[in-house]
Amino acid sequence: MSHLTDIQIAQAKELKHIRIIAQKLNIDEDDLEMYGKYKAKLPLSLIDNDKVDANNLILVTALTPTPAGEGKTTVSIGLTEGLNKIRKQATVVLREPSLGPVFGIKGGAAGGGYSQVVPMEDINLHFTGDFNAVEKANNLLSALIDNNLQSKTNNLNIDPRTVLWKRVIDMNDRSLRDITIGLGGTANGIPRQDSFDITPASEVMAILCMASDLENLKERLGNIFIGFTFDKKPIFARDLKAENAMAILLKDAIKPNLVQTLEENPAIIHGGPFANIAQGTNTIIATKMGLSLSNYVVTEAGFGADLGAEKFLNIKSQFAKLNPKCVVLVATIRALRHHGGAKPEAYNIVDLEKVAKGFANLEKHIENIRKYNIEPVVAINSFVSDSKEEINFVIDKCASLGVEAVLSEGWEKGGEGTKNLAKAVVNVVENKATQYKPLYDWKSPIKDKIETIAKEIYGAKSVEYSKQAQLNLRRIDRLGFNDFAVCMAKTQKSFSDNAGLIGRPEGFTVTVREIEIAAGAEFVIPILGKMMRMPGLPSIPASENMIIDNNGVISGLS
Repeated sequence: MSHLTDIQIAQAKELKHIRIIAQKLNIDEDDLEMYGKYKAKLPLSLIDNDKVDANNLILVTALTPTPAGEGKTTVSIGLTEGLNKIRKQATVVLREPSLGPVFGIKGGAAGGGYSQVVPMEDINLHFTGDFNAVEKANNLLSALIDNNLQSKTNNLNIDPRTVLWKRVIDMNDRSLRDITIGLGGTANGIPRQDSFDITPASEVMAILCMASDLENLKERLGNIFIGFTFDKKPIFARDLKAENAMAILLKDAIKPNLVQTLEENPAIIHGGPFANIAQGTNTIIATKMGLSLSNYVVTEAGFGADLGAEKFLNIKSQFAKLNPKCVVLVATIRALRHHGGAKPEAYNIVDLEKVAKGFANLEKHIENIRKYNIEPVVAINSFVSDSKEEINFVIDKCASLGVEAVLSEGWEKGGEGTKNLAKAVVNVVENKATQYKPLYDWKSPIKDKIETIAKEIYGAKSVEYSKQAQLNLRRIDRLGFNDFAVCMAKTQKSFSDNAGLIGRPEGFTVTVREIEIAAGAEFVIPILGKMMRMPGLPSIPASENMIIDNNGVISGLS
């Protein structure tokens, strides 16, 4: 196994010019909008819906993860390398990383080891400016709202107490969670309480990922629900004539970004909504772009399958009319030990008994994927602390359920370590694939959709609604938003809304604390428990270990 760090491996690779990568997708050089030698944006005109329907979409998700994550991105990239190794034309389509986690505790999101997308430093930092554009479009609307509150000639009579729109910044900064703005006199605006969310939690990011084209993006931006007037009339971004200016700021951000893997295969990276709050998947445009250009597209959805995959399958796939052919469930032996009761300090200690007990978590995810009429493959993401006995147990246990489990060694070996996984996926696609079906119809009542997800996917016995949530349901009904999808916001650490309930909890009740409205994205967001929209930095942030030398070479970024 290599002792090099992820960034050393990435920096040791001599990258191909992006036009050479584009040639693999039969993209004409004139269609590329270059961002230096190794990055380019792709025009939306390359999307061909006939090819989208004809090609094969693979979703990578995971069992309920440990805090360190189980390596979905690494497996997604490795699987793409493996598919190309067995002569299946494949492209990986991923989300863009957020700067907050990069400088905080989680680190970057460009894969790892020999399964990376590159240039990893650029991807993990400012990339092509998409996050900056989302942030600016979001904050333009904030500025327009507060300007209107103060205006004497163009006032919409907005009640500042009802304004729901938040400012955003792509950094972990807990001091911005609860602020007061407009202090210092009448020239500085109307004083009111406000707060910042992190950029991936912005509805603008969710809208960017749901939009089908620039016109649809503009319409969705105009549909953002802001609050109410003093006489209880709803106010939308279109009432402030904000949608065109916001779309102008996003005119380049709507175009997907083309980069490459370490094995010189195409990678499309675009959009980055959080999965425990927003939909946790890349843009519809990027997924359709990949399917227009490749026979196989590998994409991932954030956190466990109860979050990212549920939203990918019930929201994104329904709206975009996608037909995923196979779902890869990433499992690690350490996560199975965790769900079997191992403490963090024992995650890397061999314990077959805890793995056997923790398998119940993976089994529930397998059952859930089959509810969408899709057959899963389990990818056991390899770690040096795994024992053969533990790995064989998982393989045999999955086989007893009729599911193929394959050891994935992409981190150590790149595509050579994932060829068996690729073959298992192709077997499902070519021999077992059936027509995906969503879990619920968008036209069902909001409460029915919430309870379907809670009972079918989480395994809850019942759902309770706080007084605030009941008021929110009445507001949703009054505004005519009952046909919206449901984007559940809950902890990623458990099937339940209690982070401490590991494994496969049963007989529990989930409580909907409140329900937010994302009218532009066309979904409502039931909040289960207390969700953090602005993370804080840990006591020792990852930024402290980052160095840039006089030649601009970066170390410590992973």
